[in-house]
Amino acid sequence: MNINDLHDNPGARTERTRVARGIGSGKGKTGGRGQKGQKSRSGVAIKGFEGGQMPLHMRLPKRGFNNKFAKDYAEVNLGAVQRVIDAGKLDAKGAIDHVALKAAGLARGGKDGVRLLGKGELNAKLGFKVAGASKGAVEAVEKAGGSVEIIAPRERRAKGEKKPEGKAAPAKVEKKAEGKAKPAKADPVPPPEAEV
Repeated sequence: MNINDLHDNPGARTERTRVARGIGSGKGKTGGRGQKGQKSRSGVAIKGFEGGQMPLHMRLPKRGFNNKFAKDYAEVNLGAVQRVIDAGKLDAKGAIDHVALKAAGLARGGKDGVRLLGKGELNAKLGFKVAGASKGAVEAVEKAGGSVEIIAPRERRAKGEKKPEGKAAPAKVEKKAEGKAKPAKADPVPPPEAEV
């Protein structure tokens, strides 16, 4: 085999189509854009526009809502905890909290902590410190000789509520309006008396 015999597989490289370069190219005149009009111009995006009538996505009824006060828990099942302990990724002697579960790859997300669920079997004696747990999970942990300590999730302050006492906020320095002082008006000088 010589160097001049090397070539790509058929279809590995395709040349780009040069549009609007003559009728013989097959993509001449309108360049594959059909006829004239708004859609043949560049910079046009009219997806979902229905000629001025109310669009379909606005005609359909709304359903459900997003609860801004909902808690965001990372849900962890007991069976998954047991598998991680058997694999040696989690120490069963120490307290198992959000940090330990996250390091083991079980707790993903969970801004408000971990919620323990009772799916699966637990054989190890463990001590959990979590933000929440189901009734079945607590019973399963206590049956194995462990304990579950519920930690209160971080409370969100209501609008207008003051921060808890701690570090004092820096006092705000009131800026006085600095302006040029107006000169005091001089008493009018009486005109000189005319000599008689």
